[in-house]
Amino acid sequence: MPGRPPAVARVLTQATATMRAHRMVEPGELVLVAVSGGPDSVCLLYTLHGLRRLFRMKIAVFHFDHRLREDSAADAAYVRRLAERLGLPFHLRAAAGAPAKGESVEAWATGQRGNAGNDVRREIGAEHTAEGHTLDDQAETVLLNLVRGTGIEGLAGIDPGGARQGRLIQPLLEVTRADVEAFCRSLHLRPRRDPMNEDRRYLRAAVRHDVLPMLERATGRGVREPIARTADTIRRDRDELRERTVQLYQQLVDEPAGAVRFDAAGLTALSEPVAARLIRFAAYQVLSIDAPAPWTKAGIDAILDLAGGRPGRRRDLSDGRVALRDRTHVVVTRAERDDQAHDQADNQADK
Repeated sequence: MPGRPPAVARVLTQATATMRAHRMVEPGELVLVAVSGGPDSVCLLYTLHGLRRLFRMKIAVFHFDHRLREDSAADAAYVRRLAERLGLPFHLRAAAGAPAKGESVEAWATGQRGNAGNDVRREIGAEHTAEGHTLDDQAETVLLNLVRGTGIEGLAGIDPGGARQGRLIQPLLEVTRADVEAFCRSLHLRPRRDPMNEDRRYLRAAVRHDVLPMLERATGRGVREPIARTADTIRRDRDELRERTVQLYQQLVDEPAGAVRFDAAGLTALSEPVAARLIRFAAYQVLSIDAPAPWTKAGIDAILDLAGGRPGRRRDLSDGRVALRDRTHVVVTRAERDDQAHDQADNQADK
């Protein structure tokens, strides 16, 4: 991009390619930019401001004050000044409480920020919320999820968003953190620094400052880009599996009030990984609406066992739910409906 410092041009060029590849924004749409005040989000804000005419989009700025540090109000004031300097609308929200004892501070902060951001997005009629996750964040996320044992969903990493993934978009997901820092220096920006990002008591900070550098020293090469490429490959496979799962859900699952029914013969005809994915998908689609989903591995195995067995059997699941095998289906229902459902299963077994 002529006339721009090379560091700025690199980021703008990569962000443009990422946004186009994932069809993140349509002309005329409003994007709410989540800005913490740190280097990544400040780079994101200036990047989208620089690309607003190219994509014919409108942008507004959102900041969430977690109130986890005494000087957090200074971050909000800094982001407000950035928005005013760029002539953009500014929206501020603040946490009303604090993490419960023993609760993950990171998970709490993410949830609070996400809920507030969604509220603002709906209030102003924005089509998307943009976050400033980078390629380095992607590599860290994959390693974190590997340690947590999250399976294919976690190893797929951070979704870039756009046409297929929904309202949350990640325009900097293929930009390195080094390029983000160079971008900010080139424009003489002075982002805020969150000390929590340096605190190795938080697992992400430990992965960032210790694990990834150790891997690079051990292998003698950069590992962030290969890990991010792996996430992209896994994400494509996952998306294909998701589409297949949706098709199977429509064929093999129905939802009478307060319950979920799986076609037993159809379920047993599937391979175990596909059947397990279908059961898990059903949990998130239906039962998790009013309660935590009971779909541990043991719960999934119980439903598969019932599907392959004789009618009249039952298994207790977590969260007070039960799974019952009638003549043709495995029915998952609330415990308070157990007696009625069990009688129905017995009647089916007698036929």
